[in-house]
This record gives sequence, structure tokens and C-alpha cells, in this order.
Amino acid sequence: MDEILNETGASPERRTLDLEPIRHSVEKIRAEIHKVVVGQDEMINLLLAGLFTGGHVLIEGVPGIAKTLTVNLLARTLNLEFKRIQFTPDLMPADVTGTSVFNMKTSDFEFKHGPIFANIILIDEINRSPAKTQAALFEVMEEQQVTVDGRTHKLDQPFMVMATQNPIEQEGTYKLPEAQQDRFLFRIKINYPSLQEEIEIIRRFESDFTQSAANDVKAVMNRGEIEACKKIIQKVYIKHELIEYIARIIDHTRNTRDLFLGASPRASLAIVKTAKALAAMQGRDFVTPDDIQYAAYPVLNHRVILSPDKEMEGFEIRDILKEIFEKIDVPR
Repeated sequence: MDEILNETGASPERRTLDLEPIRHSVEKIRAEIHKVVVGQDEMINLLLAGLFTGGHVLIEGVPGIAKTLTVNLLARTLNLEFKRIQFTPDLMPADVTGTSVFNMKTSDFEFKHGPIFANIILIDEINRSPAKTQAALFEVMEEQQVTVDGRTHKLDQPFMVMATQNPIEQEGTYKLPEAQQDRFLFRIKINYPSLQEEIEIIRRFESDFTQSAANDVKAVMNRGEIEACKKIIQKVYIKHELIEYIARIIDHTRNTRDLFLGASPRASLAIVKTAKALAAMQGRDFVTPDDIQYAAYPVLNHRVILSPDKEMEGFEIRDILKEIFEKIDVPR
């Protein structure tokens, strides 16, 4: 029998979660990142949601808007092993995952770990490498392990891939296949800063050419605290009507002529995870329809494909999702 909900959407019969560890951690991480980065609050929120749900994040935007810088700073705030991999056209799969090397002393092959063996991985310009190298990430991102010469090597936890790509330049790039994009919890599309943010950026760094403020960013969260936050977020309440609401959204993406490709069940689960994380980060132990709608766009914008007609008419994924939201009754 469904629990009786009060007007806010919370259930009086449920035990309230202690969200203080999440709130405290989020505030500290934001404060450290904002020592250098001006604005970009949505990107920071979604990066944290990805961190707290164990998901990978694809960041897309034009050059020079602090994509790589923000990821670097986030990694500094976490007391975890961090590695950066610059994808280039000549990068081979073994350069990412590692390879077996013959040891003259033991007369045997030993596996040398590649840079993917870390907790936080920044892959810069992921679409610069060909499909063979991109495919090397399939097993790593989904199974969190690497198999070389028939031997499986597990990665340490937590493990998160944050990749950037430039949507403007096409020369020398290789489009990520749909299966590869689906491995990312969501794609964050970054826009230019506002006028006031631009002024603040200039003021802050007009006499600090090397951005030395980045040296003041400190680690404020460790492995144990991240795992504790994950366990709390899993317990955030989502009522049955909202689960049906998510299912209807996904079903509409599969049954509309506006989209050539709809979303998979993996997208449904991604919306649930992200909505729970966003709710907890706002101090709520229950999910609301607003959380779901906020999470839906970054989760779906790289998983669905516009129909040729809509693409030619200049529509965007956000426009189609807005129409879908208007067609479905929002649970109260």
C-alpha cells in the first residue's frame, strides 16, 4: 500500500534522512571551485550529481569557457588519484588501458597499468581519437575493469570519467557513436558566461595572468565521505507516481515522430539517479517533478536523435522535451 504523502511530497511515515553530510560537502566543494571559476553553477551541480551517483559525464562547449579547468579543480577538491588523458588522432588503446611488457628477470609478461587506472579521469577532447581508441573505454566505463591478454584488472573505487569535447571544430575529430555516448550519465552543454560574469572574470584575473588562485584550491572530501554520500542518496524517496512519470517521458521519446531514436531503460535509471542526487543536494530527502524535469535534459540530450524533418526546421532536443512535458500530466 502506497504511503500517504503530505503537501510537500514527503511522507510523514518515513524516517527522515540526515542530509547534512551532503550539504556540507557540496558547499565546501563549490567554495573551493569558485576561488577560480566564475559562474558555471549548472555545470558544477551536474558534475557533483555525477560524482555522487557514480556516473560518467560528457562536457560539451566551445573553447575557453573553463570546461577543463573546472574538472581539474573538482579533482583537486577530492582526496583521490586523478589523471588527465589528452586524446589525439594517434593515441592507441594500449596508451589508455595499459599493456603487457616482458620482464627479463622473471621471463614473463607483466601488465603495466595505463592512465585509466585512477579514481578521477579527465579525458580532454575525447572526439579527437579514432573509434578504436574510443572503444577501449567501453568496458572500462561500464564494467569498471580492463581485460588484456585474457586477464581482467579491476579499477579502484570510486571511478569517474569526465570527458570534454568541442562541438564546433569538425576537422580531425571522430563523432562518438551512440553506444559510447550512452555510457555517459549525461552530457552537459556549457554556454558563454553572462555579461556580469565576464566582467568579474576580467577583474579577477587582469593582474593574475597565471591564475595562481588555483594553487589555493584544497582537498575537502575523501573516499569514505563520497561513499557515505552515495549511500544516503540511494535512500532518497521517490513515490510511485513519479516513477510512472519518468516511464511515460521515456515512452514518449520512443513514440513520437519528432525523434528518430528514443531513449533506453538506461536513460530511465539515469533520470532516477540524477533526480535523487539533485534533491539531496538541495536538502530534500524526496524527489519532486521539478527534479525530474531538470535531470531529463542532460540525461536525454545525447541519447535521443531528432527526426530529419525537425532537424531541418531548426528544432533542438530541448524543444521536443518541452513539448513532451506539456503532454504528460505532472503528478501532484
